[in-house]
Amino acid sequence: MIGRKTMGRASPLLLVLLAFGFSFATYNLLTMILHYRSVGKRVGIDSDDALLSDPIIEMPENARNPKNVKLPFHVALTATDAPYSKWQCRIMYYWYKKQKEVPGSEMGGFTRILHSGNPDNLMDEIPTVVVDPLPSGLDRVRSFAPYSVLISKIQGYIVLNRPWAFVQWLEKATIEEEYILMAEPDHIFIRPLPNLARVGYPAAFPFFYIKPDQHEKIIRKFYPEEKGPVKNVDPIGNSPVIIKKDLLEKIAPTWMNVSLKMKDDPETDKAFGWVLEMYAYAVASALHGVQHILRKDFMLQACLFFCKVLHITGDFHF
Repeated sequence: MIGRKTMGRASPLLLVLLAFGFSFATYNLLTMILHYRSVGKRVGIDSDDALLSDPIIEMPENARNPKNVKLPFHVALTATDAPYSKWQCRIMYYWYKKQKEVPGSEMGGFTRILHSGNPDNLMDEIPTVVVDPLPSGLDRVRSFAPYSVLISKIQGYIVLNRPWAFVQWLEKATIEEEYILMAEPDHIFIRPLPNLARVGYPAAFPFFYIKPDQHEKIIRKFYPEEKGPVKNVDPIGNSPVIIKKDLLEKIAPTWMNVSLKMKDDPETDKAFGWVLEMYAYAVASALHGVQHILRKDFMLQACLFFCKVLHITGDFHF
């Protein structure tokens, strides 16, 4: 009798977990349906894959790409030699190869920018360029590679190597494509990705947690009033971004310098935390007068939106 009662009685913890799981699944389902409907009203692709409208920033007519003109972009991501980073890169590269050959894709070449300073065991498996990491433990102004920047104590903030890695890669690599997609190891292409950028307008994903207008005091330390209103700073990071190579060559050194200066400023470092380098890219772009086409359908994030690149993308593509 005791055994039967014990077996027939559900654990309170199990019931709580089941209720939570059902609620979470229902919330995500409703959110995705609502988002899909809203994106469907705002975004359209005709039979020739030409962009009909942009969900956030409407682009000028003269900036729209002509129909049937393919503009391939180079996929570039920064990575370390840590085991988890290697596995992320292998998975990302696998899905890149699958989606690259699907009709509608404009993906070109691929490069893993390895900023650990030394080759690793994936060199023959994934196209890789090795670059140097930032020097650690430096906390004073000095001349650095030919840029005079403020090098701060990095304190394990490995992402701070990203802009410096792109600066080196752009200087040493031969890149055939005119456009570059800055991606990350934890991105997964779930649909073929067309070139979402337009002449003079890079394409980026707007992050809900990047809010320059709510940090105006801090932003003004790096983006002075004479440069324009804080709203010129897009709510983005450097990834995912599709951008013309010549624009990135101008922005990257500034992005690196701003990142290091932000990290060296205690107030900024505390306020921005792990997204500091993302704010730095947004500020660097604004300093060069570059505005991005903001595409909410660029990336699927945290299972809350429909996208084609799965970052944890969009109607297009992570």
